[in-house]
Amino acid sequence: MLIKDVVCPFCGCLCDDLDVEVEGDRIIRVDNACTLGSSTMVGDHRLKNPIRRNGTRWEDTTYDAAIEEAAQILLDADRPVLYGWSSTHGEAQSLGVHLAELIGGVIDSTTSVCHGPSILAIQEVGHPGCTLGQVKNRADLIIYWASNPIDAHPRHMSRYTTYATGFFVQDAQHDRKVIVVDTRRTQSADVADEFLKIKPGGDYAVLLALRAIVRGRADVVPAEVAGVSRVQLIRVAEMCKAAKFGAIFFGLGLTMTAGKNKNVRNAIELTDELNRHTKFIISPMRGHWNVYGSNEVFTWMTGYPYAIDFSRGIAFYNPGETTVIDILSRGECDACLVVASDPAAHFPRSCVEHLAKIPVIQIDPHPNATTHICRLQIPGSVAGIDAAGTAYRMDGVPIRMKSIINTGIPNDTEILQKLYNRVREARGE
Repeated sequence: MLIKDVVCPFCGCLCDDLDVEVEGDRIIRVDNACTLGSSTMVGDHRLKNPIRRNGTRWEDTTYDAAIEEAAQILLDADRPVLYGWSSTHGEAQSLGVHLAELIGGVIDSTTSVCHGPSILAIQEVGHPGCTLGQVKNRADLIIYWASNPIDAHPRHMSRYTTYATGFFVQDAQHDRKVIVVDTRRTQSADVADEFLKIKPGGDYAVLLALRAIVRGRADVVPAEVAGVSRVQLIRVAEMCKAAKFGAIFFGLGLTMTAGKNKNVRNAIELTDELNRHTKFIISPMRGHWNVYGSNEVFTWMTGYPYAIDFSRGIAFYNPGETTVIDILSRGECDACLVVASDPAAHFPRSCVEHLAKIPVIQIDPHPNATTHICRLQIPGSVAGIDAAGTAYRMDGVPIRMKSIINTGIPNDTEILQKLYNRVREARGE
C-alpha cells in the first residue's frame, strides 16, 4: 500500500511530503526523503521487548515488570533527572512534565546542549522570525551562519531556500543569493554566492563589524576582522541591505562556541539593524525532529522552556544550575530517566561516568551508546512510523504525525502514563 504525505521523524525540517510503501507491518520503500530520513523510516534495528541488566548480562523482561522496576527506581531517588524528550511526540513530553512534578525531579531536554543559548538570547531581545513557508515564497537572500544544511538538514535547501521556487521567487537559483559563514569550507559553502571564512571564535567580532557597517560606520571597522577582510564585510552588508527579504539560519557553531548566547544576541541585533533597511528574519536550525516541541510543551505547562527543577515544590528555572550537564557534573543526580535521546554519545566524559554509577532507565526503541550504561531499556513505537503524535517544526509550526504501520508496540505516551500511574499509586495519591 502506498501512503502519501507522510511526515519524516528525523530532523527539525519535518518534511511532510514523503511517499511510503508499506507491506504488512514493514516499510519497504520511501520516496522524497533524504538519506537520513529514509534510513530512519526503513531501519529495522529496534529492540523487540524491554531488557534489564542482570549482572554483566542482559535479560528480556515484560513491559509491566519493566515499568514496575522503573517506578521503584524513581521512587527511591532523592534527585532524579528526566532527560531527552526531543525525539518523541508532544503528548509524551506533557506526561514527562507531570511525572517530574510528581517526584520532585528535574526535567531537561537536549536543548540544554544545543540551542539553549539561542533561547536565552531570545528571552533577552526577542525573535524576529517567520515560517519556512514565508522564507520559501519571499526570501531572495539566505545566510547560513555556522551551519551546514547539506549534511545536517539535507532537504532544507531544496524545500525552502537555495533550490526552492517560491511565489515571489520564480527562478530560485537565479533570483536567490546564498551566503555561508563558517570556520571551514563545507559542501554548503561550495554552492554559496559568497563564503565568509572566519577564524574559530570570531563570530561575535564579525557580527559586531557587520552591525557597524549596516549602521553606516564602516570607518571604525579594522582592515580585517577574525580573518575576514573589511572589503568583503562591506560587500556582504550591501547584499543584505539590497535584498527584498533576507533570512539568517544559524547552527550550533554559533551557540556552542565562545560567546554562546551573546553570539546569538548579536546576530538578532544585526537582524534588527537590517530591518531598518529591508525585511530580515533569523531562525535557529533545530536538529532533533521535536526539540522545538519540547520547548513549547514545557513552556505551556511550567512557564519555562527547559531545565525545570521541581525539587522546591514549584517550577524553578536557572540554566547553569538546573541544566542536566551541571547537575551531573556536580554529582547530584541519583537516578535518571532518559526518553528518546542518547546522552552517553554526546555528554562530556565526566557526566557519562556519573551516569554509569547511578540507575539509568532508557525509553527508546533502539540500542545505542546509553544502552551500555543503563539498567533498564523499554522500547516504544516511533511517532510518524508506528505511533501518532504532534510535533513542532523548527519554525514553530505544529504538525500531526500519522501512524502508518501497526507493530503492536506501545508508544511513549502509553509507557509514561503507566509509569506515572504506578508512581502515583505507590505514593498513595
